[in-house]
Amino acid sequence: MRRAKIARKTAETDITVDLTLDGSGRYDNRTGVGFFDHMLDQLARHALFDLTVTATGDLHIDDHHTVEDVGIALGQALAQALGDKRGIRRYGECNLPMDDAQVRAALDLSGRPYLVWNVDFPTAKIGAFDTELVREFFQALSTHGGITLHVDRLHGFNSHHIAEAAFKAVARALRTAVEIDARKADAVPSTKGTL
Repeated sequence: MRRAKIARKTAETDITVDLTLDGSGRYDNRTGVGFFDHMLDQLARHALFDLTVTATGDLHIDDHHTVEDVGIALGQALAQALGDKRGIRRYGECNLPMDDAQVRAALDLSGRPYLVWNVDFPTAKIGAFDTELVREFFQALSTHGGITLHVDRLHGFNSHHIAEAAFKAVARALRTAVEIDARKADAVPSTKGTL
């Protein structure tokens, strides 16, 4: 089973991530940041990952450290669960509509982290949540998961819909990329022989 459990403790946060790649989309995410929990639930459900995240952070300052550090821990869990990446499809993409919003995500589980982020939000906040933290999460996930990740907002005027479409699009792209390719289940998907 492709599974990983990561514990990350700093002076700012205390985080545990339990990730199963070959799951059914079950989730139990409790970070203390309501909107972020909702987005992590979407990520698990649409990637078909089983995901449990527990986090306590310095929310009396703001949500930044908690959101970023969850991204770090989740990226580490993803990399660990993938192991040598033998048999995976490696690439994934999704063009996801959600009401007024349309977001495209394309990714490569290359081991070479790189984020291209073309997502603007019309508002600075979604409820109490800073919209700039959506990028911070994906930057941390990409860096620590070894993911080349491109996310583009094609349309949208509602910040909630744009953020949710981004999480769902990345989730769907991850779902494809981590799947085992029945035609090459015994090989690492690279001419180098390693990722």
